[in-house]
This record gives sequence, structure tokens and C-alpha cells, in this order.
Amino acid sequence: MFKTNNEQGRTVCIAITAYMLLKAVLNMFLGGITFGSVFHMFFAVGIAVVLGVFMFSGLEYVNYAVAGYLALGFVTHLIPNIVHITDNWIYLLEGFVDVGCAVLLMILPQVKEHFTNPWSEVKELFNKF
Repeated sequence: MFKTNNEQGRTVCIAITAYMLLKAVLNMFLGGITFGSVFHMFFAVGIAVVLGVFMFSGLEYVNYAVAGYLALGFVTHLIPNIVHITDNWIYLLEGFVDVGCAVLLMILPQVKEHFTNPWSEVKELFNKF
């Protein structure tokens, strides 16, 4: 389907995708199950799946976009999580895991090698289906 230039890098990307999916479901249960939380969970799962497919593809620079998404989520929730640390410590921990995933996507050599498929091959990738 999609070629990779480094299988270990792809495995790390699959693990990060699994983490994002697990995080979406966990946040629904932590926030209480309501219509809004179920809707938010489906939205978060959808984003995780889309980002996971892009990471699986190994297209150039996708790792930086996903790392930016994870880091932005951490930064936007950092202050409230610190202010309410007694209630939000698990979200703060989750944020630090997000930062760890972002760092892996940006600096791990195996992951960087996985993300070397040129965007000019996108049409060929879709023609295979």
C-alpha cells in the first residue's frame, strides 16, 4: 500500500496513532459520558485516524504537522491544567505524553527517515486503491 523507508519509524507512528485513539476514548470517560462528550470523542477519533493515515503514508513533513498539532494541544491546555492540578493532573500528564510524542516525531532518526515519501507520489498512492 504505502511504502516506507524505515519500518521502525512507521511502527513509532502507529504507536502514536494508537495513543491518540486511546486518549480520545479515555477523555470521554474522564469527562463523563454525555451527548457532547460522545460527539467530541468521535471528532477526536476522526482526527486521530486522519492523522494516523497521513503518518502511515510517510509523506514528507507530515511528522512536523502532527507534532505541531500535539504541541498546540499541550500549550492551549497547559495553564488551566496547572491552575487546577488537583483535578486535572491526568490531563497534565497526558499533555506531557503529547510533547514526548511530538519530540519523537521531530528528532528520532528512524521516524524522520520514514517521512521521506515525496508529495508528488500522492496521486500514485491513491491510484493503487
